[in-house]
Amino acid sequence: MRKTLALLFCLIGWFAIIAQYYLMLKNSTVSFPETNIRFFSYFTILTNLIVALYFTRQVWSNPPSENKNPGILTGITVYIVIVGLVYQVILRSTWSPTGLQKVVDELLHSVIPVLVLIYWYLYENTSSLNYNQIPKWSIYPLLYLCYILIRGSFSGFYPYPFIDADTLGLLNVIANSIWILIFFIGLSMLLIRLGKSVHR
Repeated sequence: MRKTLALLFCLIGWFAIIAQYYLMLKNSTVSFPETNIRFFSYFTILTNLIVALYFTRQVWSNPPSENKNPGILTGITVYIVIVGLVYQVILRSTWSPTGLQKVVDELLHSVIPVLVLIYWYLYENTSSLNYNQIPKWSIYPLLYLCYILIRGSFSGFYPYPFIDADTLGLLNVIANSIWILIFFIGLSMLLIRLGKSVHR
């Protein structure tokens, strides 16, 4: 059952990423290299890529592979749940996709976060979870933020309005980032707490 779910979630993840890449190339108004850089500048895309790679590994490995990297599923779950919640609360109202774009949009921001959360509930080795893992989980989003701010200062491209330093100013972007970091830590602590309360 575990590998069946991993395979299903893997296929859904790769379909959503590849379809979004196709749509971005199709609708791009910038050069091919710049389009590719921008595609991989979205936290949504990078995080869904991590999810797809994780489930791909689950399909080909003998479970539980998490024993070699305790807590990795919880970290990934925190990332993708943040993708979903930030989209629902902040970004959903900013555009109205149609057709294939709407399908892909819902997969990346709604369906996949829920699927990962379900998989986490069913299969995470909760005995491996502890609060000391949170700083390690925060490395990825912090590196992402640094990359976006540095590249944005040269290119003028910021993938999300709440980190657009040219429009909001650097101090406001830092303030927004701190709030998201606080939310990240809170969500991490919540999942650890919930995980330890669930009998395995």
